Amino acid sequence: MAEVLFYHLTESKLEDALPPLLEKSVERGWTVAVQTRDPERRDALDAHLWVYRDDSFLPHGTDEGASPARQPVLLTVQPDNLNAASVRFLVDGAEAPDRLDYERVVFVFDGYDATQLEAARGQWKKLKAEGHSLTYWQQTPEGRWEKKA
Repeated sequence: MAEVLFYHLTESKLEDALPPLLEKSVERGWTVAVQTRDPERRDALDAHLWVYRDDSFLPHGTDEGASPARQPVLLTVQPDNLNAASVRFLVDGAEAPDRLDYERVVFVFDGYDATQLEAARGQWKKLKAEGHSLTYWQQTPEGRWEKKA
């Protein structure tokens, strides 16, 4: 059964928090899928990941690009596991796929967005009832992650 983590953004935006999480996943040798709710947001994240830091390169692509199956980090709006990812990030309130066939499933949500907050709470309740092991992480004022549950 997948390890399920909830990351509650309280001190930074997704654009600041997501790249380091993706970098750590790639460093560990994991293939990653990042699912968002709509193509415009997927494309905005794609553009951001090319320029978020001058001294970094995070190989990635989108489900609309060439060879999505070969991408180490795939940005998608689809619930399918197109790149055989071992880790799936769900951002901006994206709905989890029916089957959580991953090593890790990571929900990243904005604590100041009521819709995302309610979606995360709903996913927590659903997955807890299904017997998944869940952990909840919240940002500290310094922007670090602190395990709360």
